[in-house]
Amino acid sequence: MTWQHDTMMNPPIEGLLERADSKFRLVTLSARRARQINSYFGQLGDGQGQLVPPQVTSVARKPLSIAFEEIAADKIEAVQIDPEADAAEAQAAIDAAALDAGA
Repeated sequence: MTWQHDTMMNPPIEGLLERADSKFRLVTLSARRARQINSYFGQLGDGQGQLVPPQVTSVARKPLSIAFEEIAADKIEAVQIDPEADAAEAQAAIDAAALDAGA
């Protein structure tokens, strides 16, 4: 009989890895979202309201834990960016700026 151990992480890491295609993507996605959540809480008193608030109700106080809960609840997901299309857009912007500067 196999014994299921409770993990210290909630949500469990196994469930989070099912939502991302690699550990690296999970780490970068959660770190970026945690940075956004931290910035949101930091600017609350300023009245700016430019950042997206946490998408889940959480008892956790740490931004990274909130980010993990959002990923587990399918509120946040990774989006694959095509590097060639991104490079083409950047080159088009550079060309447009060069035309504006020359005019």
